[in-house]
Amino acid sequence: MLGTLCTLITALTCVSGVTVVTQKPPVVTVRKGEMVTMDCNLGTVKNYATWYKQIPGGVPQYMLSWFHNWKPEEIKYGSGFSSPKFTSNSQSTSDYRLIINNVEESDSAVYYCETWDSSAKERVFGQGTKLIVTDSTLPPPVLTILPPSSDEVKSSKVTLVCLASQMAMGYADVSWTAGGSPVTSNIVTSTAVPQDDKTFQLSSYLTIDTSEWNQDKEFSCKVTVGSKFTEKRIKKSECSNE
Repeated sequence: MLGTLCTLITALTCVSGVTVVTQKPPVVTVRKGEMVTMDCNLGTVKNYATWYKQIPGGVPQYMLSWFHNWKPEEIKYGSGFSSPKFTSNSQSTSDYRLIINNVEESDSAVYYCETWDSSAKERVFGQGTKLIVTDSTLPPPVLTILPPSSDEVKSSKVTLVCLASQMAMGYADVSWTAGGSPVTSNIVTSTAVPQDDKTFQLSSYLTIDTSEWNQDKEFSCKVTVGSKFTEKRIKKSECSNE
């Protein structure tokens, strides 16, 4: 069921002939303990709105359903979600709002709004709202940069790998520099993966010309998680193993 739902969230946001569900804002960043609201417009449909939470690397979790004419006590909740932390209201038969009170870093996720288009007989999802909760007490991520192997430097291209672990949330900004200048191409960064200790980790790969590496140019990887960041630098002359 959840695997099917993951596919539906991806597919039904772009199906022609059905209503368009619009969410805003696309991204919202708040501090721990604050309240956050997310809006959802159902387009041509005058129906219920259902909300799902999805953390990076996880499956969507059913949160709640709300119909315009319902009373607050009639909100239908999924397992692990309840009032007063999670609630909803509506401004019209097509405009709905998700409200999360006293947010925590574990609330960082993408929240999807969904409804049923009875004319098209399809479940329709919005594009999602990404919530990032910052906390000044959270530790910065731990970084490791791996140099190219001795075999790899014999080719025309080499790859530097930046490993970020002990991330307090699954959303991070990753940036690279080469010789002090920002790098914007030839970078591939993985999706954050949840770990057993409830932290996240990701990998970022920078591919460069071997000649740049041999010139002993300094490369850096910076990973920002919430309000904390860590930056690591590497260059050929400081690597013990080639």
